[in-house]
Amino acid sequence: MRRSPLAKASRRRRLLTTLALLAGPSRSFAQALGATSSLTPPTSRFTPFKQVLPGYRILFPDDEGSHPEFRTEWWYVTGWLDREAHAPLGFQITFFRTRPAIDERNPSAFTARQVLIAHAALSDPARGRLLHDQRVARAAFELAGASPGSTKVWIDDWSLTQDAKVYRARIPAGDFALDLAFTQTQPPLVQGDGGYSRKGPHPESASYYYSVPHLAVTGAIQESGKRTSVTGRAWLDHEWSSSYMDERAAGWDWIGINLEDGGALMAFRMRDSKGGKVWAGGAYREARGVRRAFTPAEVDFTPLRQWRSSRTGATYPVAWRIRAGALELTLEALMDDQESDSRASVGTVYWEGAVRALAAGKAVGRGYLELTGYWRPMKL
Repeated sequence: MRRSPLAKASRRRRLLTTLALLAGPSRSFAQALGATSSLTPPTSRFTPFKQVLPGYRILFPDDEGSHPEFRTEWWYVTGWLDREAHAPLGFQITFFRTRPAIDERNPSAFTARQVLIAHAALSDPARGRLLHDQRVARAAFELAGASPGSTKVWIDDWSLTQDAKVYRARIPAGDFALDLAFTQTQPPLVQGDGGYSRKGPHPESASYYYSVPHLAVTGAIQESGKRTSVTGRAWLDHEWSSSYMDERAAGWDWIGINLEDGGALMAFRMRDSKGGKVWAGGAYREARGVRRAFTPAEVDFTPLRQWRSSRTGATYPVAWRIRAGALELTLEALMDDQESDSRASVGTVYWEGAVRALAAGKAVGRGYLELTGYWRPMKL
C-alpha cells in the first residue's frame, strides 16, 4: 500500500516523538507504573504526588481534563459498533498520563515531567483475535500532552478531545483506524462517594472516578483498507490517583455495562495472588436516574469458563456470573481472544474485551470486561 503525504508526515512526527523519549534521563512509563506506591518518592527535589482524599466532590466540567499533580490518570472509552450487514465489533481506546518521580531541578525541555501512553484495539469475531496498537511519548514539544479543563489528550496524530457533550477520537493505528464521535445521552455517573472510589481496605488505596455510560457512537472504522460507517454505544471512564492498589492486590476484574433498558452498571473486584477478594465495589444507575453504590460484600465475581492464551500462557476467565446487590448477570465474551500484549508500553499483558450481559438467559446489555494480573501481578 502506498503511503499518503499525511501518513509520511505522521511517520516523521512519530520519529520526533521517539527521539524525545530517548533523549535525556527519565524513567519509562512501565517503570513508573511498576514503582512503589509511596506518595513521597526518594528524591530531594520532587513535589510529592497529590493524594486522593475522602470528601472531595468531582465537578463538571472542571475535572474532565488532566490532573497533572497526581501520579496516574486515564481516559478509557470502550463500546460496541454496529455495521450494516455485518456482525458487531468491540473497540477500546485508552489514554494514560503519568507523572514520573524525577529530579525537578533538570531544566531540559526533554525532561519527562509527564508521560503519555495510548492503547487502541478492535475486537472483530471474523478475525478471531484482537487488533491492537499502542503509542508512548513524553509530554514535550506539543507532540503529546493532556490538557486541564475539558478532555484533550493526544500522542502525535492519536487524540481524544471533548467539545461540551461530544467527545471525538481519531486513532490511525497500524492495522486499523478509528474515527468516532461519542455524544452524551445521560449525565456522568459519579463513582464511590462523590467521586472518591475506594480500591482497598486502606483509605489511601483510592481514586477519583466517574463514568459516562450510554454514549451514542457515530463515525467510521478502517480495516483491511476498507472504510465502513458505524454506529453504536460506548462507555467512558476517567480516573486519577496516586496510590491505586492495596499492597495485597495482584490485579482486578472490572465491568462497565450499558443495559438495554437505559440503566448502567459498573462493578469491580481487587484480587489477591490466590484469586481471593481484597476489595470490591461499583454502582448501578437505573434508567430513571436512581443511583446505588455497592459495598464490598455486595459484589461477587464468579468465573464460569476460562481461556488460555497460546502466545503468553496466561489463563483468563472469559465467562462470569456477576452479583451486584440484587442484580445478577452472566457475561459472555464476544470472542475469547481479546488479550492485549502491552509490554512495549505499560510493561504488562491484560485481557480487555467486549461482552454480552444476560439475565435468566436473555440478553440485557452490552459492555466491556477488563482482567488484569493474570499474566503477572500488577502494581499500580
